Amino acid sequence: MKKIFLIALAALTIMPAGAKDKSKKKEADKDSLIFTTIIANPVTSIKNQNSSGTCWSYSSLAFLESEAIKKHPEMKDDLDLCESFLISKTYVDRADKHVRTHGDASFSQGGSFEDALYCMEHYGLIPEGIMPYPITEYGDSLFNFGGLFPPMEAYLKAISKGNAKKIYPKAWKSALQAMLDGYFGKCPTEFEYKGKRYTPQSFVKDYLTLDPNDYVSLTSYTHHPFYSSFILEIEDNWRWASSYNLPMEELNRVMYEAVKNGWTFAWGADVSEDGFSRRSGKNKSVAMVPDTKFKAGVGSDQARWTGEKTSEKVEIVSANAEKTITQEMRQEAYDNWETTDDHGMQIYGLAKDQYGKEYFMMKNSWGESGPFKGFWYVSQAYAAYKTMNIVINKNAIPADIRAKLGI
Repeated sequence: MKKIFLIALAALTIMPAGAKDKSKKKEADKDSLIFTTIIANPVTSIKNQNSSGTCWSYSSLAFLESEAIKKHPEMKDDLDLCESFLISKTYVDRADKHVRTHGDASFSQGGSFEDALYCMEHYGLIPEGIMPYPITEYGDSLFNFGGLFPPMEAYLKAISKGNAKKIYPKAWKSALQAMLDGYFGKCPTEFEYKGKRYTPQSFVKDYLTLDPNDYVSLTSYTHHPFYSSFILEIEDNWRWASSYNLPMEELNRVMYEAVKNGWTFAWGADVSEDGFSRRSGKNKSVAMVPDTKFKAGVGSDQARWTGEKTSEKVEIVSANAEKTITQEMRQEAYDNWETTDDHGMQIYGLAKDQYGKEYFMMKNSWGESGPFKGFWYVSQAYAAYKTMNIVINKNAIPADIRAKLGI
């Protein structure tokens, strides 16, 4: 009898704990967002930039892959453009600008969508597999710039900030190219792909059939006149490329209508905010603008490898607890450095949650991570607030807005 009593007592002790766990799960599930796709335009597979600041390359090429697939749907299953080619060509150009300005123009791992457009126009593009896969020659399969960038930066600093009265461009560029070739492999001038010979330039023209002149950058800030173009003042815009300036509501409309009408675009945004949920909270891989007053940190796309500081992040608990974004809020955040040029991604679709709120569907370059295997959901408010700029096909812009811009 005593034994039975003890067993019964133990059961009574255990049961409330189990019930408590179920209650916690039910409470968590209550606030978890459930998404239904409205439209998902074609994209290629998720890639992984790993430990490198090359989101600009991955997102730009993801966008251009979708552009090619829109013209040639049969390419969807196997089109994969080579990041190494684009990165190598870009770093040579950026080093040249850095040295010409005596180090005042920065040299870093980052870049902009303009780098891909410039490369496509002046050097071409190549498919993956023509150059070695990322650092396979060193026993790995993903980028890790820890061994590449420090010596390259030190080398360029010695030239740009040194005491030499005269420098020798051919010599320093040859040495830099050797560093890049040792890491990425040599960029080809000609290659074979699917039984045909191409140069990087003819691959763009004849295989991808893409025209660099079809693409424009759009932004929205009040320190320059609307419906004009200006050089967006961010560090990684080292090519000093111009963006067309639209009122926020019109930029929002461009993004929304483009996706709804079958287009994608390259999306540059700040990812340092409380609502850009990476590793904590109920709704991972969701970007929102919760109505909080936590301080946002600098959110460079490399920062995701160091994890989140939970004291600086906030868990999203309601799909409706977002700020209403205004043009003034957007400008203030840019002016005071709360909005920073952090990360390049691709917007490709629209979805809605169980409350009826619509989100952009976003393709990231952090591998097949999170509950959506590398894909994210971005609220309309977050896009309105934290978009730095987008690069988009001119034909995706509503006709009345194109007319205002004269394009």
